[in-house]
Amino acid sequence: MLDTTRPQPRPTPPAPRPEARLAPRRAPGWVAVVVALVAALGVHLTWQVFVATARGQRVDGMAFDGAEHGQGTLWVLAEPVLDVVSNTFVLAGIGVAVLLALVRRRWVLALQVAALIVGANVTTQVLKRWVYDRPDLLPGWDGPNALPSGHTTVAASIAAALLLAAPRGWRPLVAVAGAAWAAATGLSTMVGQWHRPSEVVAALLVVLVWGAAVCALTPASSLDRPRSPDDRMSTPGSKVVAGLMLLGGAAAGAVAAVVLGGLASGSSKVPFEGDVTAYAGGACGVLGVTALVFGVLLLLRQASARPAR
Repeated sequence: MLDTTRPQPRPTPPAPRPEARLAPRRAPGWVAVVVALVAALGVHLTWQVFVATARGQRVDGMAFDGAEHGQGTLWVLAEPVLDVVSNTFVLAGIGVAVLLALVRRRWVLALQVAALIVGANVTTQVLKRWVYDRPDLLPGWDGPNALPSGHTTVAASIAAALLLAAPRGWRPLVAVAGAAWAAATGLSTMVGQWHRPSEVVAALLVVLVWGAAVCALTPASSLDRPRSPDDRMSTPGSKVVAGLMLLGGAAAGAVAAVVLGGLASGSSKVPFEGDVTAYAGGACGVLGVTALVFGVLLLLRQASARPAR
């Protein structure tokens, strides 16, 4: 007997859902703009306070002279750090940051991190040579203007570029490592009496200007992509690391402000010689600003790279 039943049609498979188009959030971009403007103002105020005034020059000079204490021992550690910085090293840093962005298929970000490194270092040279001068406010001649520090700008800009190009989960580690490297370079220039503390601080703020500008101009193609529709892209580790960096930076900055402010006004007694105290205070200032810069950049990058829902 023949089977006259008709075969049931196979169900049509559901059409694949189109990938949601990511869009950047506006609030982090505006915050990044404010940070860039504040950092730019910080560069000018650093020059205004420590270069354009006699008190500032005196305290900055005391920190510069204080580097002679223990210099022979510390220079063994500082010299290799400074020897790394060169034109070849800048090109290598650009190449690594760009390659990291390209591997992650962030085409616009690859151009942005290259612009960050080049722009920060060009800005430093323009400010140092043609915008700011160093008036002779104290007896004797102490050389031309050296604010901002070129070596510190190189190290900090490459570290910031790597932070912005790194995957989301790696950014806290890159922020800590980059801050340590930038601080080591800045302190090494002080050990070798290549730069004063204010010149290192100004370089770090120049890098913050460019890093915040990149975060403010984050396009849709540079956003972090969620792994699933329900992925909230929570980054508690980033908040903890950034919070500790900001807290430590604020504490070190407060110590530097008290120490250097007391020396400038002559109102405080110091347990050591004035130049040693100024040197220690300047080092605290460099450490504090470095931690603040990279803590802020970590928060800005995580916030600006998170797509809108």
